Amino acid sequence: MKIVLLRVGIDSGCGGCQSPLFKDGSFEFVPIPTDEPGEKRTYANTKCLGVGQQDKCLLDFLPEHARRHLQSAAMHVDPEFETFTYGDPTTPKARLRELEAGDLLVFYAGLQGWDCATPPGLYIVGYFEIEKVVRATGRSRDELASEFGNNFHVGLEKVFNFDTAGKRDLILIKGSRQSRLLKKACLISELGADKSGKPLKVLSAEMRQVFGDFGGKVSIQRSPPRWVAPQFVEKAKSFVMGLE
Repeated sequence: MKIVLLRVGIDSGCGGCQSPLFKDGSFEFVPIPTDEPGEKRTYANTKCLGVGQQDKCLLDFLPEHARRHLQSAAMHVDPEFETFTYGDPTTPKARLRELEAGDLLVFYAGLQGWDCATPPGLYIVGYFEIEKVVRATGRSRDELASEFGNNFHVGLEKVFNFDTAGKRDLILIKGSRQSRLLKKACLISELGADKSGKPLKVLSAEMRQVFGDFGGKVSIQRSPPRWVAPQFVEKAKSFVMGLE
């Protein structure tokens, strides 16, 4: 069995803010923006999924500075937790094709207190128990639509054609019915520093006891997928699948 941690969602570098974290530990997962024409899912028309927030839209939980420039923006919804799909055509994510049925893809995101003073941190927000992994190159959209039609990379014809034109290798991942978006976020980061002393979010000492230290690469601020070493897999699986 394999487990990999992957950062997703809006952040200060892509979108200009963090997703909101509430004082009871619940949260809203906010995707990154896109300027791709044809995408109809926006921050203004997408209803919240969090407990007690279903009558509001994601735009309601963006800080004022982000709300101004994202009020009419579309979203790059990936991963999506309705049909549990994730897609990526980029080289840093190419190893995801090694995932197999029963493996875990664990998503973490930047969150910051909305109705509380909690500073920005990195939190597990959900996971997929892998059902299948598909390399899209050589396949048609029609062939993939029944399982991956809700995914950004398949739903938009222009994006799909670009991703499968031969220069990129689109990997599509389908989660099983055991996949889920959490109700309560789980903090996994603490503040460290890079070689120059600049502040950097790293895997916390507590979470290194669960996931290991990724071969010494504990930075998780903006990193490629982090693969859990075999000796930590069972402990990490039990921890992740026990989250609320």
